[in-house]
Amino acid sequence: FAMKIDPPPAKSELRANLRLACEALLDKKAQDLKLLYFGDSSPLTDCFVIATGTSDPHLKALRDNLEKTLKDNQIELYSRDRFQSSGWLVLDAIEFVVHLFSSEQRQNYALESLWKDALDLSPDDL
Repeated sequence: FAMKIDPPPAKSELRANLRLACEALLDKKAQDLKLLYFGDSSPLTDCFVIATGTSDPHLKALRDNLEKTLKDNQIELYSRDRFQSSGWLVLDAIEFVVHLFSSEQRQNYALESLWKDALDLSPDDL
C-alpha cells in the first residue's frame, strides 16, 4: 500500500520563493525565463533561475526589482554582483541562484547545456 507523503516544508517554501522571483523578473519583462531544478543532486543549490535582459539598463532593472521583491518577502540574498556591464549578473539566495544575462553572454556561457541532468522548468510549472 502506498502512503501519500507531502513534500517537506522547505520544498514548498522554495516553490513559493521561486514563484516570487519569477514574477519579479517577468514584471520587468525578463526574456526566456527558465528554471533548472537540481533538487538533491547538487550540493550547491536547488535551482538556477536564468533570464535574459535586452540591455545593461534592462539587466539592472531586473536585478533591482528582484532584490526589492526578495527583501520585501524576507528572502535573504547571500551575495549579489555590483552592477558592471559584463552582461551577466548573479544573485545567490542559497536555495536558488539567479543568473541574469545579456543574450550574447547567455549564448556564450550556455548554462542550460552545462547542466543537462537538471529538470528544465518554466515559471508556469510552479
